[in-house]
Amino acid sequence: MSSIVYAIGWHMVGAASAASFYAPIGKVKKWSWETTWAIAGLFSWILLPISVSMALLPHFREFYAGLDTNTVVRTLLFGCMWGIGNVSYGLTMRYLGMSLGIGVAIGTTLVVGTLIPPILHGQLMFLFTTRSGMLTLSGIVVALFGVAIVSYAGHQKEEQLGLTAQQFDLKRGLLLAGMCGIFSSGMSFAIDAAKPIEVAALHLGVRPLYAALPSYVIIMGGGALVNLSYCIVRLAVKSELSFKTDYSQPRNVLARNFGLAAAGGTMWYLQFFFYAWGASNIPQSLSYVNWMLHMSGYVLCGGLVGLALGEWSKVNARPVSILWAGMIMIIAAANLVGLGMAF
Repeated sequence: MSSIVYAIGWHMVGAASAASFYAPIGKVKKWSWETTWAIAGLFSWILLPISVSMALLPHFREFYAGLDTNTVVRTLLFGCMWGIGNVSYGLTMRYLGMSLGIGVAIGTTLVVGTLIPPILHGQLMFLFTTRSGMLTLSGIVVALFGVAIVSYAGHQKEEQLGLTAQQFDLKRGLLLAGMCGIFSSGMSFAIDAAKPIEVAALHLGVRPLYAALPSYVIIMGGGALVNLSYCIVRLAVKSELSFKTDYSQPRNVLARNFGLAAAGGTMWYLQFFFYAWGASNIPQSLSYVNWMLHMSGYVLCGGLVGLALGEWSKVNARPVSILWAGMIMIIAAANLVGLGMAF
């Protein structure tokens, strides 16, 4: 039972880091979003994964050179898939607004990223024919409802505050949100595809708590390839955007912006650092619940962070009550999953 508590706890720590990463990034001034995202990504997708792996692996280059090519390619491609989901996230917000866009995107990636891996591994019947599977499946369903309720609360808040999408378009927005959710679940597929890399790290004596971290060099490398290419192309072709304009700011502004972007990127990486810690405490046969715990925890912690930052202080009691109802449902979902793992 203690390992289950540790698993859920570490997943919530990672989710809290994910929910909070935009706080420092949102304080960056006089920089384009593309430059800010690229600097944050330099830390979260490249520097930190490589630095952590170099600290863990006694022979860094030899380890990656000895990996199976098929495993590396599949892991990298799923990482690229996840990167496409990141890029389309902003477009989803443009056409649906924050709350509705997040609700549809997170709901989609929660279902797709949680259920597809066990289906591919022939575990589908386990979900429907065992008490453990049924409890876990119930947790997924409750989490999905919780995400929907939290998103509805956010939509009510936006209406009361007069916040609207830049170019509201329901059909286009729902299509993009669905695509964003599907492509974002590429991280779940990449982690599943990278299991042989985790096994290789274990054989070298890396502790189970850290064994999944070397795979992030490849997974996040794929995400970096897509995201950084997008940012660089945007900065190169858009006349109102350029590195020259962003880096012509005074030194104190540059130093502050760089520090804030780096902090946001570090927090973004830490979500998956602690994801690995949570996953190490969950039996391999139930590894599919990791993604559900992470994504539902992301929505839960996002609501708590919003309350802590005063984002709900200017709305009436109804949306806040709805928000709490959704967050309680997500907590109940985590408990259902925990019960499913206990059987």
